[in-house]
Amino acid sequence: MKVRECGVSRDYRTVWMDSGNVYLIDQGKLPCEFSIYRSGSCAETVSAIRDMIVRGAPAIGASAAFAVAQAAAEFRGKDMRKFGLHMKDACDLIRKARPTAYDLFHAVDFLSGRIPSSDSVAEAKEIAVEGSMTYADMSAEACRKIGEFGEKLIRDGFSVLTHCNAGALACVDYGTALSPIRFAHYDKKKIHVFVDETRPRLQGAKLTSWELIQEGIGHSIIVDNAAGYFMQKGEVDMCIVGADRITTKGDVINKIGTYEKAVLAKENGIPFYVAAPRSTFDSATRNGAEVAIEERSEDEVLCVGGVRVAPIDAHARNPGFDVTPKRYVSGFITERGVEK
Repeated sequence: MKVRECGVSRDYRTVWMDSGNVYLIDQGKLPCEFSIYRSGSCAETVSAIRDMIVRGAPAIGASAAFAVAQAAAEFRGKDMRKFGLHMKDACDLIRKARPTAYDLFHAVDFLSGRIPSSDSVAEAKEIAVEGSMTYADMSAEACRKIGEFGEKLIRDGFSVLTHCNAGALACVDYGTALSPIRFAHYDKKKIHVFVDETRPRLQGAKLTSWELIQEGIGHSIIVDNAAGYFMQKGEVDMCIVGADRITTKGDVINKIGTYEKAVLAKENGIPFYVAAPRSTFDSATRNGAEVAIEERSEDEVLCVGGVRVAPIDAHARNPGFDVTPKRYVSGFITERGVEK
């Protein structure tokens, strides 16, 4: 991902590990401030995931992989049995950081499957570090391929609507929903992006817009409930969103408001695509009804920028995600191609 600092463009990944420390672009400070958060331990990385310093399913997955590597490095001793118990406790802690994003579980399972083959604690630690690096590289490459395949769906002159942030900030690099948009831009196609603000945390307005500005891609931020207006007027040619989890039936669990956009797109005859790597597909869950939807603090709804905008005695409901049934999805853009 390109980031412009003081007139100079530099390449960053959203999350990486170096010398045992995990470094993350602090998404809570964007767009006002670009800063890097350093996590020196497994527990700190878990907190970064839980507190949304890092967010987006693939980025959470890579962060979880690095957290496993940190946990391995933190063990003191040579007893493989005790090491195994230590890693089980660490992996259980990591899995509890965010309950919805399936990439987190996929990453932990990926690392957990490699470590038991070790002959010693020292070898296990090396395997954990190498495995976490491999996982992050695989994730970035998957998103690059999503961009190459998805770009072919975007015609010159298209206006594309997206929801939440599913760009490089939500991944290791490139993004999911924004990856095809990036590649269409690289191919010199004239495109415009409608960016849902994505209440209540405003990931679209804060993060997607910031990413598009870094790339020089034209866009308009719109309030969430204006999407139907622009669809009805014929100003939206297609929708591309990301996903936090996709069931075997094809139901999509994604940021709250995704279901509404899918229904509106169907009503207005607009293609609705979901861009996600295969690591987001949950082979153990058949449909969306089986997924526990995370409810976040009501203060996110009752306050804006730390200032309360609702009456002092008011309460709110704040589901973080919703379920879009497969029947509303035109196709899935993955690293394997466009799948129905």
